Amino acid sequence: MESNNNQGVFKIAIGVLIGVVALLSYLFMGARNETFELQQSITSKVEQLSSTQIKLDSISIVLNEKIAEIQKLGGNVTELENVKAQLESDKKKLKSDFNFSVQKYDAKIKEYENFLVVKDEDIRKLQEENGTLLARTKTLEEEKQQVLTENTGLKTEKANLVQTVSEYTSQNDDLKRKVTLASAMKAINVQVAALASNGKVREGGLYKASKINKLKISFIMPSNPVAEKNNKEIFVRILDQNGAVVSEDGSAGTVSNDGKEIGYSFKQSVPFENNDQKVDIIYGKSAPYQSGKYSIELYSEGFKIGNGSFQVK
Repeated sequence: MESNNNQGVFKIAIGVLIGVVALLSYLFMGARNETFELQQSITSKVEQLSSTQIKLDSISIVLNEKIAEIQKLGGNVTELENVKAQLESDKKKLKSDFNFSVQKYDAKIKEYENFLVVKDEDIRKLQEENGTLLARTKTLEEEKQQVLTENTGLKTEKANLVQTVSEYTSQNDDLKRKVTLASAMKAINVQVAALASNGKVREGGLYKASKINKLKISFIMPSNPVAEKNNKEIFVRILDQNGAVVSEDGSAGTVSNDGKEIGYSFKQSVPFENNDQKVDIIYGKSAPYQSGKYSIELYSEGFKIGNGSFQVK
């Protein structure tokens, strides 16, 4: 009887053991399947993250190229800089985005790609505008050279050129300056005579200090088809052998010459008649001239128009 009971308990124990083993086998297989699925999910996420990172890096490189190209063409890159800052922010977030969604980033990448397509069109327009501007500048240069060398109808053609240049001042400052120089008046054949106190005029350029009461500076103002008939302010600089400005009180004032301020001895207004007129300017000062060589420089309308010299013994 006792042996039969022992056999029954043994059979029950074996059954329980078999059940436990079956349960453990089931749980192990389930965990294994879940681990495999998790590995597949992680691998897929890693591949998606890597692909997204590569796409963002590629867009960043293209953005930098667009910024450099538009800057070279003289365009505005503010919008591009803002988009680049947003892109760098997205790249930074991607590294720590625990809720990464490939759909969300694909949408962002699409927006960036569409933006680059629009900028390609902007660059094309800038290239066309720059080409047009270069062509216009070349045309203006050719017109300027033709006008400067032609004699027949020069005044009318010069006036048209000045009008054309004024319309493109902001595009070609150098061209405007060259045309301004062409229209400036000139003083040629500058001669310096000495006037004694009795009114006697001495010429030749070499004078005794005691015979100089006043200086008579004579020159010719050639006609210029592009110069206006009006009163011209002539600024005269008398420079001694040391380069110092000679005037009654040391300096009569300053005049602008090619953007710089320089001192002058005296000035006189001359009506410009545009007919190769001869001009005489008289200048006197109380102090005697020291011996040495003196230079005469004439300026008007911001430019040097002529020069001469005389010597005191």
